[in-house]
Amino acid sequence: MSTTTNDNMSKCAACGKGDDGLKTCTACKLVKYCDATCQKAHRPIHKKECKKRAAQLHDEALFKEPPPRGECPICFLTMPPNEGDVTYKSCCGKMICNGCIVAACKEDIRQLCPFCRSNTCASIEEYIERLKKRAEGDDAEAMYNLGYKYCHGKMGLPQDYDKAMEFYLRAGELGCAAAYTNIAYAYSDGKGVERDVKKAKYYDELAAMGGEPEARHNLGSLENNAGNITRAVKHWMISAAAGYDDSLKEIREGFLNVDVTKDDFEKALRAHQASKDEMKSEQREAAARFYG
Repeated sequence: MSTTTNDNMSKCAACGKGDDGLKTCTACKLVKYCDATCQKAHRPIHKKECKKRAAQLHDEALFKEPPPRGECPICFLTMPPNEGDVTYKSCCGKMICNGCIVAACKEDIRQLCPFCRSNTCASIEEYIERLKKRAEGDDAEAMYNLGYKYCHGKMGLPQDYDKAMEFYLRAGELGCAAAYTNIAYAYSDGKGVERDVKKAKYYDELAAMGGEPEARHNLGSLENNAGNITRAVKHWMISAAAGYDDSLKEIREGFLNVDVTKDDFEKALRAHQASKDEMKSEQREAAARFYG
């Protein structure tokens, strides 16, 4: 008997009793139970349907339209997808595109922050203290930056994978999707943690759902390596639409290998170009030349 009717949601799927305190199956959301005993008793009957529906719900969340990328608070253009093209300012807690930073430096040799006009030439010790203070106030980007510096032993901080993971996890919980990408890399490479491909994929999925195109690209590569070409292309299409160049390259390669349709290739090209146009400015092009 099917367990997906509205009537079954008003009574325990195992014993048939109705109760306001019934607990919904957290995996499939299709049935309810009195307690763990009823859920365990019903498991052999429900297992196949539960797994199927749980997988559907997961894919719906994974492949839905990602949240829009933020804007630079100075030029109001969409932030570029590459981490190296933006800078976090510990003085004001703002992420600023490098185009605005280079432009501000050219106008004022004091190198003040383009947003808050604070002195950005602080000592390394002062910079780290700023990060720690902002992290104490639940600033996700500050936590992410501290995690990165502990992970790589940067700016006078000792290399400490445990502290890095702690900051990354908290930053991810507070909305910094890039932090989950770095956790995925840790599990993929076995840095500070035991190598675990499943956990790496899990955290890349969290990052992708949070709008991180690099993680989305990585998921595409994982699926491609596993022979799941259709799923790989879906990931790369989303990442390419966010302006991520490597994903467009994979789609182009897939088109040449007849793994990607002409329509999908053209759609990816248009979306990628539209995203690039949204992020383009003379200042950002100048910054790209400056940083080489």
